[in-house]
Amino acid sequence: MEAFLISTGIVSLAEMGDKTQLLSLLLAARFKRPLPIILGIFVATIFNHAGAGALGTWLTEWLGPDVMRWILGLGFLAMAGWMLIPDKLDDDESPRGHFGVFGTTLVAFFLAEMGDKTQIATVALAAQFDAFAWVVVGTTLGMMIANVPVVWFGERITRRVPIRAVHMVGATVFAMLGVVALMPH
Repeated sequence: MEAFLISTGIVSLAEMGDKTQLLSLLLAARFKRPLPIILGIFVATIFNHAGAGALGTWLTEWLGPDVMRWILGLGFLAMAGWMLIPDKLDDDESPRGHFGVFGTTLVAFFLAEMGDKTQIATVALAAQFDAFAWVVVGTTLGMMIANVPVVWFGERITRRVPIRAVHMVGATVFAMLGVVALMPH
């Protein structure tokens, strides 16, 4: 349960103001069909985070717990710093409409999530917790918590949510996880 709750919370915070959240807003504005957009985000996230979680689990087995403790600790501290740098959606990442709303969302969201903060966090969380399924379910839920309201309510939410404050809280959480991971067990 700890893996699930921490994964959900971390990804929800990390996703605020992230390029994939901006992509959700762009898709909602362009297509005005929330249900296929939400389903596309969900499916893309499951595939992306399952792969990331599998990589994290494999790295733990391959490198061993002592090496992973240092990698995780330093990785979480780096994520804390990364949280303080707001993302923007590049012009060349604008979604195209060749595959319908669901297909466009699925492909655009999956590709935008590659190498993103939340994908890297999923790798690290899966490496830290011996609970692959709970981490993937938690990170996927965190993505949905952050993105579904953006799809439904769009710009009204982004104007009211103090993104800088959310980034500060997220950076603090990542920093605390980094310090805890670096402590000898």
